[in-house]
Amino acid sequence: MINQPTQILDGDAESGINLAIQNLRNNLLIGLPTETVYGLAASASSRLAIAKIYKVKERPTNHPLILHLASYADLDKWTVNVPDYARTLCKAIWPGPLTVILQRSKNVCDEITGFRETVAVRVPNHRVALKLLNKLNDGLVAPSANRFGKVSPTTAQHVVDDLGSDVSLVLDGGVCSVGVESTILDCTLSTPQILRYGAVTKEQIESICEIDVDLSTGESRASGMLEKHYAPKCRVELAETSDLAQSVFNLLIQNGLTASVLDYSSDVIFYAQELYASLRRADSLNIDVVVAVMPANYGLGVAIRDRLTKASTATH
Repeated sequence: MINQPTQILDGDAESGINLAIQNLRNNLLIGLPTETVYGLAASASSRLAIAKIYKVKERPTNHPLILHLASYADLDKWTVNVPDYARTLCKAIWPGPLTVILQRSKNVCDEITGFRETVAVRVPNHRVALKLLNKLNDGLVAPSANRFGKVSPTTAQHVVDDLGSDVSLVLDGGVCSVGVESTILDCTLSTPQILRYGAVTKEQIESICEIDVDLSTGESRASGMLEKHYAPKCRVELAETSDLAQSVFNLLIQNGLTASVLDYSSDVIFYAQELYASLRRADSLNIDVVVAVMPANYGLGVAIRDRLTKASTATH
């Protein structure tokens, strides 16, 4: 455990970036803003710091971490045998909310991959993360900065609320612009497979690469694949329409429970941005049940439905 008070620093200030780099080089963990969620970051070259991530998050050590790069130009340092379609996709999307799983190079340590022969990599689309990565001249492993299986953080304060002094500092980069974790695409299979839904959709990937893409099956092979995940303290009930959500809400109130309705289904971009903050807000108000209206099962709505379904399963 880090015996230092947690600081929230301006991520746009050179002094904040410099202190973050100093801490990373001293095997400490930092909170890092990205466009998806805030990450708990460690230097990819520090086995000691990577081990701390698993301990702080209470994360199984066979659950792989995502390696964040400064640019597409760094891809060949960390991966080998990259398919042509994967290169096309990364060039089109990065920096952006897409993680690709590829064969690892000798530069990737076992602790990052959960002792697998593959590694998950992406280039984040956030000014603070990119400035830090470029100045650090190393990769960063950065799973979401929260305890394993709980609600992801989308502000610097969320990180401090969750992890306290287990993180040496947090770079404040504002509210995450996407709000849900990156799409994960396994590019080591004969047909690429989406393992986690995010802002980059199946339709986008197929259009860019001109190939078919499968959806995930089988055991958990990446972050967010567990059936129970993204769990608040409150119970989450799901409704397909606003009217049904209101009916469930009324019934809960009649039964003496505190409840709220989460319904941004008409605007999936805003829904994704507000999803985790809304669940955290309900917990802070000691709400018993959140009734969440499911968005249409298309585009970004697929990712939101995935997060809500797993949150609901975890709280029942």
